[in-house]
Amino acid sequence: MKTASDFGFVKIAACSAKTAVANPEKNAAYLLEAIAKARKTGAQVIVLPELALSSYTAADLFHQDRLIRGCEGALGRILTETAGDPAVIALGMPVRVGDALYNCAVLIQNGKILGAVPKEYLPNYQEFYEKRWFAPGSSALEEEITLCGQRVPFGEMLFRFGELTVGVEVCEDLWVPIPPSSRLAVSGANLILNLSASNELVAKDAYRKNLISGQSARCICAYAYASSGLGESTTDLVFGGACTVAENGTILAEGERFRQDGAMAVACVDLDRLMAERRKDGSFHDCAAVYGGRMRVVSGELPELSLEQMDRPYDPTPFIPSDARTRAERCREIFAIQSAGLARRLSHTGMKRAVIGISGGLDSTLALLVSHEAMKRLGLPEENILCVTMPGFGTTDRTYQNALELIRSLGAELREVDIKPSCLQHMRDIGHDPSVHDVTYENTQARERTQILMDLANKEGGLLVGTGDLSELAMGWCTYNGDHMSMYGVNASVPKTLVRHLVAFVAEESDPRTAAVLREVLDTPVSPELLPPDENGEIQQKTEENIGPYELHDFFLYHFLRFGCQRDKLAFLASRAFGEKYSKEEIEKWLSLFLKRFFISQFKRSCLPDGPKVGSVSLSPRGDWRMPSDADMGAFLAE
Repeated sequence: MKTASDFGFVKIAACSAKTAVANPEKNAAYLLEAIAKARKTGAQVIVLPELALSSYTAADLFHQDRLIRGCEGALGRILTETAGDPAVIALGMPVRVGDALYNCAVLIQNGKILGAVPKEYLPNYQEFYEKRWFAPGSSALEEEITLCGQRVPFGEMLFRFGELTVGVEVCEDLWVPIPPSSRLAVSGANLILNLSASNELVAKDAYRKNLISGQSARCICAYAYASSGLGESTTDLVFGGACTVAENGTILAEGERFRQDGAMAVACVDLDRLMAERRKDGSFHDCAAVYGGRMRVVSGELPELSLEQMDRPYDPTPFIPSDARTRAERCREIFAIQSAGLARRLSHTGMKRAVIGISGGLDSTLALLVSHEAMKRLGLPEENILCVTMPGFGTTDRTYQNALELIRSLGAELREVDIKPSCLQHMRDIGHDPSVHDVTYENTQARERTQILMDLANKEGGLLVGTGDLSELAMGWCTYNGDHMSMYGVNASVPKTLVRHLVAFVAEESDPRTAAVLREVLDTPVSPELLPPDENGEIQQKTEENIGPYELHDFFLYHFLRFGCQRDKLAFLASRAFGEKYSKEEIEKWLSLFLKRFFISQFKRSCLPDGPKVGSVSLSPRGDWRMPSDADMGAFLAE
């Protein structure tokens, strides 16, 4: 039975406990409460605030021997009460080494001290005055100290627990131009813990979160940040207990600030995802070669994380933002990229006409809308778009009328070519019985349409605009040298689930006539319409009944290409994302089909026409996806 740990998940808790100023005994009790609360969530790594055992605002009491000894005694109590607990815990305390005092992060596990990391940069400006009490970590000469009777590694180091490698920095270290976490990350750390005491000011919280998310993105790592809370002295400052967990630029969890009982942010980070991103990022490794280096490594093991404890949510539509405003902005940006790319290609080739086959379906509708916008960008009239309808054996009146109405509403030129006679002639030429509705019957129509469009583009001095989308390319749901081919594929990196939202976005900004037909297109089932309609004249060939739901395939595509997810993890994530909408058996069935079709269809992707990349996932053979057309799928299906 697999666990969440087997899928690369690690659960992190950032906690801001209650605080008693300069009272280590009370603080130890408060920290133990916070640790117990975090452990109930299944957290494997727990980070607590800077100087949590003493309080950050003890000021000149840091010069008192009673406080320093009290902190060591309080740490001893925590070690005793967490003996046997395999969770990794990072807490802050003052540590005396020789004649100097250091502001340290101390990592413990199973009642043992793993190491003590001194703060490297001490703020000494405005409200901060740390150099009055502490020495910077860079001044330390010792590499090992005695703390609570244990010999402990001291200084900068990494803590390794299987695939998880932890680096530690303290508060101000994050705010400097070159944070220690940058060096730690390129030396191997994929989780950074920050023990902090960051006071609250107007707009500071937003800036702080930007720092955390930005640093996690630059370092391609997870970042857990825990700051002091309301128990600190309020002589001049107020501390809100900011707690944040981020992963590669995304805030996964935030605690509620200004709570009397402390705050907590808990999230499952995906190490597999992080390491997949690092492997692809050559610049990260270039930095590692220059700024990385050998560091001391302390090794250990993490407790297992069960599947029940893995509570990270997964969006079933990863290509589409759930927030309406963000989704509209995303659609506007993508539409601009598509239309600008097409306008540039038309301008470069000197062509003033775009030729496009219009079926009344989603993909050709989006391609027409993009072409219409490109003409606006070039200052050319709408009638320079030559729209061709090519009724075949499967064309229904619904899609045919939608195509005609859309072309007219946009002011494009309309031509119609009935492909049935030429297809029948071709089937006679090759000796195919037209009553046999097999792949030859279907592809004859697709290739006839492409030939017509190519020849018309030549005749009219225009550019044939492709309509196929990313999902179809991934599944090979296109006819080789048929709809698979064009002179510029504007939808080539837009997945099917996103095509729908782009069309809906344009509908919202269109005139009433155009909006009405776009909504009718959105209500039409997805189909290539290559098989005859049913007895009622309705679409008989529905794509998703043949190859499965596009929302599932787009989910598989995103996580397979973006993060290299293996088969069993894809199934696990899909079950979490879609809940009870699809059974385990349905997910396994369509996942198997996705992987099989993805592998056998590479030959179609190896010769794709040019098209604009709009997002992080693309199958362009020139940039994003280079794969042998005869790669063996066996290992990917066998998990």
